[in-house]
Amino acid sequence: MNHSLKLKKPLAVFDLETTGTNISRDRIVEISIAKAMPDGSVEIKTKRINPEMPIPIESSLIHGIYDEDVKDEPTFRQMAKSMAQFLQGCDLAGFNSNRFDIPMLVEEFLRVDSSLFDVKNRKFVDVQRIFHQMEPRTLSAAYKFYCDKTLDNAHSAEADTLATLEVLNAQIARYEGVKIETKKGEEIEPIKNDVEVLHEFTSSKIVDFAARMAYNDKDEIVFNFGKHKGKLVTDVLKREPAYFDWIMNNDFPRDTKQKLTQIKLSTSNTLFG
Repeated sequence: MNHSLKLKKPLAVFDLETTGTNISRDRIVEISIAKAMPDGSVEIKTKRINPEMPIPIESSLIHGIYDEDVKDEPTFRQMAKSMAQFLQGCDLAGFNSNRFDIPMLVEEFLRVDSSLFDVKNRKFVDVQRIFHQMEPRTLSAAYKFYCDKTLDNAHSAEADTLATLEVLNAQIARYEGVKIETKKGEEIEPIKNDVEVLHEFTSSKIVDFAARMAYNDKDEIVFNFGKHKGKLVTDVLKREPAYFDWIMNNDFPRDTKQKLTQIKLSTSNTLFG
């Protein structure tokens, strides 16, 4: 399979099948990556993973992967290094990837080694956000709409991954140069065959992937849940230090804990540096 994306560096389009949708508790059971290269070629890797926990039957009924299918597969820890190497230097893309696949993948890497997989200098292209803002529907409908094909084996990681890459190609062909009106009434042309432009269009400005923290309208970081929702994180950490300990000792994603720790350390350095 080839692609017509204009790329400065590889774009790893990927899809996960998991034990469930809780980023801090659930685990990956299958990953498929279609690495689109700047020369137009695509390298595909698909691997099942032993999640080291039972796969709930409701999840197995969706993706067709049962405990028996993964009991002899490697764990994420065993394949994390080779996966990080395969993804090295890649931007990331997927379908609903900003809200689910990227946070889930980051969480798995953080369980193994926080230095193994850094997302800091990567661009994220969420094909679902392009689709939902231009033509609100699902991956199967997107595939039918943009590619005029029926998506067989939906919820198979490889079928979903390859369909997502085809849809992204078709979206660029269809929408490049098309104007839309923003909420402020401005006309823009948001789609270009350029990963940086697509990143800007599909990515929200985030603090942590689980969105337990967010930016307010003054670009300050506030808590986005619970009793301190809307309050500045730095203010809460100063006035109620125990709240930090409560988050660190409870069932929050490692990425959230890591970002909160960074904020706490930067605040401490400001106060005492």
